[in-house]
Amino acid sequence: MTVLVFSHRPEVREAITTAVGRRPAADLGRVSFLEASGIAEVLAAADAGRIDLAILDGEAQPTGGMGISRQLKNEIDDCPPIIVTARRRDDRWLATWSQADAVLVHPLDPLTAAETVADVLRRAGSGADAALRG
Repeated sequence: MTVLVFSHRPEVREAITTAVGRRPAADLGRVSFLEASGIAEVLAAADAGRIDLAILDGEAQPTGGMGISRQLKNEIDDCPPIIVTARRRDDRWLATWSQADAVLVHPLDPLTAAETVADVLRRAGSGADAALRG
C-alpha cells in the first residue's frame, strides 16, 4: 500500500511517517510512503490512482491540506481516503468541511496515528471488497 504524505515542510512529513510507521497494523502489511511538498504532486498522484491513502498537512502553505482534501473529494472519482492533520484540537471541525475520512492532531501520538491509518485503510478495503461482491 502507498501512503502519500503532503506538507511543504520536510520536518512535518518526517513526523507523520515516523508516527505512522512502516507497518501501522499487523493485518495490513507494510506501507510505503510517497512524499509530496506541493499541491501539483498531490493532485497528480491522486489523479493517477497511485495512492491508497493521503495524509495531508492542514497547515501547509500556500494551500492547506484541508482545502486540498475538499478539492480531491469533489473532483476525483474513486478518491482515495484522506486523513488531514491539524495543529489544534479545536480545528477538528474543519475536517468535516474538508470531507476528510479522519483527522490527526499535532503533536502526533504514534499509537493514535498508526491506529487511525489502519482503521481508514481497513474501511477503504472493506468498501472496495463489498463493491466487488455486490
